[in-house]
Amino acid sequence: MRVLITGGAGFIGSHTADALLREGYQVRVLDSLEEPVHPGHAKPAYLDPRIEFIKGDVRNEAVLLDALRGSDYVYHLAAFQDYLPTFSRFFDVNVTSTALIYELIVREKLPVKKVIVASSQAALGEGLYHDANGKAVLPDIRPTEQLERGVWEVQAPKGFSGPLQWQPTDETVANPQNQYGLSKIAEERVALSLGKRYGIPSVAMRYSIVQGPRQSFYNAYSGACRVFSLSFHLGREPMIYEDGQQVRDFVNVQDVVDANLLVLRDERADYEMFNVGGDKAHTVASFATVVAEVFGAKGYQAQPCGKFRFGDTRHICSDVSKLKSLGWKPTRTVHQSVEAYKAWLSTADNAAQILDYCNQQMAALNVVRDVNKA
Repeated sequence: MRVLITGGAGFIGSHTADALLREGYQVRVLDSLEEPVHPGHAKPAYLDPRIEFIKGDVRNEAVLLDALRGSDYVYHLAAFQDYLPTFSRFFDVNVTSTALIYELIVREKLPVKKVIVASSQAALGEGLYHDANGKAVLPDIRPTEQLERGVWEVQAPKGFSGPLQWQPTDETVANPQNQYGLSKIAEERVALSLGKRYGIPSVAMRYSIVQGPRQSFYNAYSGACRVFSLSFHLGREPMIYEDGQQVRDFVNVQDVVDANLLVLRDERADYEMFNVGGDKAHTVASFATVVAEVFGAKGYQAQPCGKFRFGDTRHICSDVSKLKSLGWKPTRTVHQSVEAYKAWLSTADNAAQILDYCNQQMAALNVVRDVNKA
């Protein structure tokens, strides 16, 4: 059996490819090797030589058709994610390519047995809250002027009583707040709706914050593990935005791979959407403390830096009960994820330049902003 992985030279894709090879599958990867994730558009050294590699764009019909021919299963993991306000590109890459996969399967009568698409926790937005009376609330994005005053918690909207309390959020919720989340909601619906209509078993996977080796050093979107690890590696104080009490949900890339293989084989997953998370809430400050321990930064205490990131979610934690009902559960700890990332970081010979580049990118995009409580 041959499995096509779009975006298979990347973080989740390459680990999924390795697991499939171990299970005896033939693996074909289609990847455009876009910068900054792949510096110099170079194929990464970690890709197994047994992988059939096609360099190309998932939006190119001829290239995609060539990759689909002879493939029994498809993982569509290629995606565009960034802080750039290039709104149309998010939909062009993330949604149009998904529609094109189904278009080609139907038009060319390709015998693809299942399509699995990568969605994101970003589809949940701020997620589910309960107000003081237990009423469910799906809040909007926090106003910028509120954040500039240093007021961090989500406020109760009109008709609800505060304070609000965040809840683990299941797959029934769709409340995206940014262009990436909006594109992922659209991608899910394209895959599940067209899959069901044309009898192509399809699955959508809403990944939480995935951590582990091979995560790009250069992707400004890739988050706390990379930035905190780089900071402690260089002996610098990491930037803790807001008050550090934001709740996040981290999952190890090997647990994600386990989930990817499970839904490939299990017919109960067909035409369903699944949250794929760590099943445990962590504050950003507590996560920074874990990273400090791994890097031997004794006595570290997280201190807010007086800044916030425009568009950030306050609290989000995915409810993974649905995926657990199929027999999956996350087994790796956050500590193990950071340990693995530390080993990966040791392969970088320009850590200071990487961290400075990331900080400069965030500043240039006006993503990081100052708190002004006056």
